[in-house]
Amino acid sequence: MLFLHHMTYQHPNKDVLFNDLQLCINPYDKIALIGNNGIGKSTLLKIIAGEIPPLAGELQVEGSRYYVPQLFGQYNHLSVAQALQVADKLQALQEILAGNGSEAHFTTLNDDWTIEERCQEALLQWQLEGVALEQRLSELSGGQKTKVFLAGIAIHRPDLVLLDEPSNHLDAGGRALLYAFIQSTSCTLLVVSHDRNLLNLLHAVFELNKWGIRVYGGNYDFYREQKLLEGQVLNQDIRNKEKALRKAKEKEKETLERQRRLDARGKKKQERAGVARIMMNTLRNHAENSTSKLKNIHGEKINGIAEELGELRATLPAWDQMKFDFGSSTLHRGKVFFTATNINVDYGCGAIWKKDLSFRLVSGERLALKGANGSGKTTLIQVLLGQVKPATGTLYRAESTNIYVDQDYSLINHNYQVYEQVQNFNTTGKQEHELKIQLSRFLFSKDDWEKPCAALSGGEKMRLMLCCLTTGKQAPDLIILDEPTNNLDIQNIELLTAAVNAYQGMLLVVSHDDSFLEAVGIERFIDLSDEAMK
Repeated sequence: MLFLHHMTYQHPNKDVLFNDLQLCINPYDKIALIGNNGIGKSTLLKIIAGEIPPLAGELQVEGSRYYVPQLFGQYNHLSVAQALQVADKLQALQEILAGNGSEAHFTTLNDDWTIEERCQEALLQWQLEGVALEQRLSELSGGQKTKVFLAGIAIHRPDLVLLDEPSNHLDAGGRALLYAFIQSTSCTLLVVSHDRNLLNLLHAVFELNKWGIRVYGGNYDFYREQKLLEGQVLNQDIRNKEKALRKAKEKEKETLERQRRLDARGKKKQERAGVARIMMNTLRNHAENSTSKLKNIHGEKINGIAEELGELRATLPAWDQMKFDFGSSTLHRGKVFFTATNINVDYGCGAIWKKDLSFRLVSGERLALKGANGSGKTTLIQVLLGQVKPATGTLYRAESTNIYVDQDYSLINHNYQVYEQVQNFNTTGKQEHELKIQLSRFLFSKDDWEKPCAALSGGEKMRLMLCCLTTGKQAPDLIILDEPTNNLDIQNIELLTAAVNAYQGMLLVVSHDDSFLEAVGIERFIDLSDEAMK
């Protein structure tokens, strides 16, 4: 069982990331931990894994833990065995088998005589047949590094497994293995992921937000249904509160107007009755005090309703205020964009694709490149963009404008500040105040305008990129998205999806995220694993 009580974490710069968190996970639970980028999901996993200490709070974990991190660069200098924390055991086993075993070697091995066999079986289970235990992690791809750490689960047999974005670098085959593991394992799981297919395999969703952790007793689809219902209730509450505020203001106006008329009639009667001036002043003061009390009573009520309304509005998703206007491509829908006839690429080691590629792409359609890691998806993109010439065959390319968006959002110049980046895409001569309004629409406040682009998170870079694209005179004829969701949380994926669906030009996507491909309306595929159009 995992138990967090009053957990607080503070950044080294003294900013509090989260405060007074409460969390309980029972044995065999399979839990999704979701929340916006920067809310503290990865940090919380590291605390539970024992990687970093909290500022305050109590952590109780029954049984052993195993942690699969999101990033692996810090392990590049290690061998596979060292990264899996089995190198010492394997060395001790080899010494013992060679007849050089000492008491220290036997202590290190701790009767784990099957350690080498389990390592080999685990690597095979995750399709790492060509990876050796002594091989450096720096020699492996991102997907292979992920599989190495996933293989460690079978080696160490933990009670609690902590997974931080485990499907990020996996191709379709790797994701299938991961999904099968999640469904079959008896380990307790706590998973941070934006992979909606994966999230739907888990039993419950824990949403980390600025108020704490909220539990939803179902998979991601159930969570989305509940959030939609909550949003409907929230919007109705806001409408009701806005109506109450209008009525309160109208009531105040009516009451004060009625009091003013009563005071005026009373004053006329007193004048006709010949009331002395000193008494008139006293009566006028009484009337003014009475009006002031009425104003205070109504003012307090109005302020209370306005404050409640402000609190309700603060809980609304900020995405609602963003608008996408990509304009229209100059190419009419259906015009031939590319025609490839028996093309292939050779970097000196033979053809990239086992079978030459032939296809025709037309403007306005939406398609995706699919295939395992190393199947040549990036190479085909470079061919289409004119960066690589086919060694064989012919390729017709219509004159066009295009935007290539990789997973690191390299369109963003890290030497620029946020405002300078948007200004660089300002081909229509928009004024400074117009660009800043545009930035505000994409959730970049005044405090962000001079922020260096290098300091932006993945989600912020994506929003800035979208802001830049909608600042130009017209949309490009072709947008290529290369693994665009890898570094995004679910909210930012939904934002990107909305933006892409507002775009009317040709869309070419490389992604292992089937949910994203379906959401953006992919119509057909070029599957480079099968070398065939589908």
